[in-house]
Amino acid sequence: MSAPVLTTERLLLRLPEAGDLDGFAAFAADAETMRHLGGVKTRSEVWRSLCEMRGAWEIRGFAMFSVIERDTGRWVGRIGPWQPEGWPGTEVGWGVLPDFAGRGYAYEAAVAAMDYAVDVLGWDDVCHTIAPDNNRSIALAERLGSVNRGPTRLPPPLEAFPVDNWGQSAAAWRARRG
Repeated sequence: MSAPVLTTERLLLRLPEAGDLDGFAAFAADAETMRHLGGVKTRSEVWRSLCEMRGAWEIRGFAMFSVIERDTGRWVGRIGPWQPEGWPGTEVGWGVLPDFAGRGYAYEAAVAAMDYAVDVLGWDDVCHTIAPDNNRSIALAERLGSVNRGPTRLPPPLEAFPVDNWGQSAAAWRARRG
């Protein structure tokens, strides 16, 4: 399967691969990271999620990328376009391993993913579904120029998690890029 590979100054964004399982599993095993993402997951659950994300590339033509640190080849996180059935919008979502938090990697990868969603996928709007108390994700959304458009609901089995719809139009994103 061919899919884009996005390159930033420090990162490579590519399709998830079987070899990413250890990174995905470490990400999903961290209680603080997963507090807003449905809770800690077992390695076997993570395997299914990894396959789901890879399968979305085949079925939808897009999904989150595995984010790789170019200098080391280490798996940083998963960031990119995401819209499962019943999702409240065309989302660019993000999450990085705690070891990489605070380095600007999420912002760097999210900018590349936003560009991809708007310029390649042709999305007119990009949202980010964020829990109201997820201050780090809110700060990233604000840094990207997104605004809180109010509460929204995720489809089952995530409907019990409160989330706000942060986002912006493609026109606003293009204007912000200059």
